Amino acid sequence: MLRVVSGAPTDEELAALTTVVAALSQRRGSARPTPVGAWASRADGFRSPLQPGPGGWRASGRFA
Repeated sequence: MLRVVSGAPTDEELAALTTVVAALSQRRGSARPTPVGAWASRADGFRSPLQPGPGGWRASGRFA
């Protein structure tokens, strides 16, 4: 329920205000996403290319 306290808003202004208030009242989701464990992370698919040389075998591991 909205009530105009002062002024004389147009029908378009009231419709816009009603839309914004309705949209804000329906956003009740979690503010933070659920953390994902390291083994379920897709970050490994985006690693940099392997570089040959000293330490290359160690750098190719999961937690380089």
